Amino acid sequence: MESANQDINLNSPNKGLLADAMTDVPVDNAARGAAPEGLTLAEEEELRAELAKVEEEIGTLRQVLAAKERHCGELKRKLGLTPLDGLKQNLSKSWHDVQVSNAYVKTSEKLGEWNDKVTQSDFYKKTQETLSQAGQRTSAALSNVGSVISRKLGDMRNSATFKSFEDRVGTIKSRVVGSRENSTDGLHSPSGAGDKTPQDNAPF
Repeated sequence: MESANQDINLNSPNKGLLADAMTDVPVDNAARGAAPEGLTLAEEEELRAELAKVEEEIGTLRQVLAAKERHCGELKRKLGLTPLDGLKQNLSKSWHDVQVSNAYVKTSEKLGEWNDKVTQSDFYKKTQETLSQAGQRTSAALSNVGSVISRKLGDMRNSATFKSFEDRVGTIKSRVVGSRENSTDGLHSPSGAGDKTPQDNAPF
């Protein structure tokens, strides 16, 4: 048994560390564990064989699925499809599946029935009439306010105070414009023209 333990220790990543602590346990019993109650030895062997077969099939299917996914990715790459396009397609398909599902159809029908009941109810009709009347009153009030403001502005323009103010603004404007014209004429006056000697009189 020491040689068996020595072989296990050589294959272990922690070889030599647990040599003293290892116990003499058969490998078959450790792998199988306790046999379930109510099963004969033949039934247990049959179930274990079926389990091994199913696990092997699962491994094969995983390999096939991985190969199919790689092939699908290559086809998408050749077609120029990006992962975002795939996401959009998946979302669109999921939404379509939701729309055609029984739960969505029933919910839509229920919501339609509730909407019909609400819109046909007396409470809804009264509320709608009240809101309509309130809107009309608000519109009329705003129109009246606009008319009053326009009338007040017209009265102000015709008042003596406003005309006096306009006259004052006109007087100030004429003074400013007149002073600018005088300063412009001073800039263009030919008074400085005689200060310079004409080029024709220069000595040869």
